[in-house]
Amino acid sequence: MLGKRFSRMAVGTVAGVILMAAAACGGDTGGGTTASEAPAGESEGTLKVGLAFDIGGRGDKSFNDAAYAGLEKAKTELGAEIKELSPASDGSNRGDLLRQLADAGYNPIIGVGFAYGEDIKKTAEEYPDIQFAVVDSASNAPNVTGLLFAEEQGSYLAGVAAATKAESGHVGFVGGVENDLIKKFEAGFVAGVKSVKSDIKIDVKYLTPDGDFSGFKAPDKGKVAAEKMFQDGADIVYHAAGDSGLGVFQAAAAAKKKAIGVDSDQRQTVKESNLQSVIMTSMLKRVDVGVFEFIKAFQGGAKGGTNITYDLKVDGVGLATTGGEIDDIKDKLDAAKKDIVDGKITVPSKP
Repeated sequence: MLGKRFSRMAVGTVAGVILMAAAACGGDTGGGTTASEAPAGESEGTLKVGLAFDIGGRGDKSFNDAAYAGLEKAKTELGAEIKELSPASDGSNRGDLLRQLADAGYNPIIGVGFAYGEDIKKTAEEYPDIQFAVVDSASNAPNVTGLLFAEEQGSYLAGVAAATKAESGHVGFVGGVENDLIKKFEAGFVAGVKSVKSDIKIDVKYLTPDGDFSGFKAPDKGKVAAEKMFQDGADIVYHAAGDSGLGVFQAAAAAKKKAIGVDSDQRQTVKESNLQSVIMTSMLKRVDVGVFEFIKAFQGGAKGGTNITYDLKVDGVGLATTGGEIDDIKDKLDAAKKDIVDGKITVPSKP
């Protein structure tokens, strides 16, 4: 249910359910749905897909790169003409990027990250004939699809793995920005940890306050935060800090300790060979699946006005097994996943 099996099955699983739903729902614009209940509509013409990255852009080895993988897959498998744009370091031109893509004839257009929420709402009103999607933010217009993820569920599994593997009974969490989205990672991780050892010590540190997105692109701050945790006795530190996670890995390597990556399988995406071995696992947030399936559904006629949630039930989140470091606890992780999917465990989304 996890790891390599997850990697092989996730795209097919979500693809099947979303396309079945797209055929059945007939353009419903009400409320939220799961990934197995996507809406349908009609689209014609050349498939030209535009994507606007979050701060850090392509090459962050994490969130943005996962989105690009979905875009690239659409180019390869669907014949899409693609265009990618990155925002200024402060993200102040997000709306301009969306309008630039719209004026160039791209449809659909995807904004990567919750910070695009308001900009996509405004742009969607200006371009009602274009379909938009926003990652990590709810739909707010009839031509906008919200691509949401159950980060807390995947983080719960990361917490189970960390608590099981931490011999010292001490782990840590580094968040990039102290906002509601990243708090979902913290809440799930802490719940997973405590499900294994209720008295375990958990250090939590955010790099920047809510509204200051530089915390996602500050490896030096990530390194300092993780160094302190390792010095205080933590065996394993989980990060949800975007590009700043590189600093967490650097601190783990120096301390000869372990870290848990996020979004992508970071043991594969991090190029520095001395850092790969410190990444025990990564919490996979299948933004690539969400992006690709949105594009594929659009090509098949899907319309917006709804939310699609990628959770453990459709393998929209999970854990990577590259390196084999969590193979010996697979049964425990599978049991936790099953209990969440079956509703026996309700994972909190707030600390």
